[in-house]
Amino acid sequence: MIDSVSAIGAQSLSGVRSPPAAAEPTQGPSFDQALAQVVGSAIDTLKTGEAVAIQGVEGSAAPMKVVESVMAAQRSLQTVLAIRDKAVSAYQEIARMAI
Repeated sequence: MIDSVSAIGAQSLSGVRSPPAAAEPTQGPSFDQALAQVVGSAIDTLKTGEAVAIQGVEGSAAPMKVVESVMAAQRSLQTVLAIRDKAVSAYQEIARMAI
């Protein structure tokens, strides 16, 4: 009886495929590198916006260029704040987990 059960098990498993191997990790930048790049880009945009705003006050930059650079700085600041809010939210969620 045991021999017949093991034979059935061997026959039924012959058509089952094993799960695929774990996928190779991509060779892109790590999370901290990507975050550093985003923050660095935001800082550059804010500095450019500030410089163009000063030029606008002095009268050496066109008003349209001032508006464009200030709006780009505002979008960058909002992006950085959204990332910060998500990081704080994730930290709080982890802190609430039961051990």
